[in-house]
Formats: sequence, C-alpha cells, structure tokens
Amino acid sequence: MKKWIIIGSLVVVAILLYNLFAGSYNSMVTKNEEVTRAWQDVESDYQRRLDLIPNLVNTVKGYAEFEKSTLTAVIEARASASQVKLDPTNLTPEALKNYQAAQGQVSSALSRLLVTVEQYPDLKANQNFLELQAELAGTENRIKVARNKFNATVQDYNTYIKSFPRNFLSGMFGFTPRAYFEADAAASKAPEVKF
Repeated sequence: MKKWIIIGSLVVVAILLYNLFAGSYNSMVTKNEEVTRAWQDVESDYQRRLDLIPNLVNTVKGYAEFEKSTLTAVIEARASASQVKLDPTNLTPEALKNYQAAQGQVSSALSRLLVTVEQYPDLKANQNFLELQAELAGTENRIKVARNKFNATVQDYNTYIKSFPRNFLSGMFGFTPRAYFEADAAASKAPEVKF
C-alpha cells in the first residue's frame, strides 16, 4: 500500500513540475512574441510617418518660396531615421535609445517645418497641405498609442519572467527583460516658436 502512495505522489509531483515548466515556458514564448508584435506596430507607425514626409515636403515646396535649410533638415532627418533599424528580438536600452534619437530628429525637423509654414497663409489654406497635416497629426497619435501599448506589453512580459518561480526558468530558457520606450530628454522642454 505504501508503495502505491509513493508512486502516486511521484506521479502527481511529476505532473505538477511538467505543468510548471511547460506552462511557464509556453507563456514566456507567447509574451515574448507579443512584445515583438507590439514593436512591429510601433515601427509600422513610424514608417507611415516617414512615408508621409515626402508628400508634405513636396506640397510645401510647390507652394512657398521656403527656407531651404528647414526642408533640408526634414529630408535629412527622414533619411537618417529610415537607416536606423532595430531587431525586435534584441531590444536593448542602447539600441532603443539610438532608434528614439533618430525618430526624435524627425519630430524636431517636422516641428520646425510646421512652425515655419505659419508664415505662408496661402499654404495653410491649401487643401492638400491641410490633409497631409491632418494625416501627420493622426500618425503622431498612432505612434503614441503604439508606444504606450508596446510599453504595457513589455511590462507584462518583464513582470512575468521576473516573478517567482519563473525567474529561475526564464534564465534557464534564455528569456531576458526587454527595454522600454522612454521619453526623449528634450521632450521636457517646450519648443521655442519665433516669428
């Protein structure tokens, strides 16, 4: 009788350990893939912004004798940002910071462009420009939402792999914490507008 109790106990322990390992591993894989998908959503929205910029620049060029330096800054920032790629499986704080810096240059150049446009009333009234400006504003909102969702997904993943007893298992299986999107240091200062 004792022999069957010991065998039964061992079977129950084996099933519990299997569920702990398999269930935890599968959940870590799922959460890891959710982080990757959330990052790809962020990249998609940034790409949408990069795709809109040439249309905006061309519309502005065609409508105003414009500051070449402002247009050049927008074009160069877009080109620079399109060169910075980030592997979603290797979202280190340094790599994410470099990506954010490139995107920050685009945001800054676009802000300068839109401020300078204020000097051209005909351009501000142009339907194409207004539509592009609305598209760009919508895209900026999408980027914000995608980054917030990415950070929430990263938080869920990081919390899951750091919680006991999964913190032991995550190290064994190679699951490491992911980096968060952080605000650009320059974002704390309001842009200076001069006319």
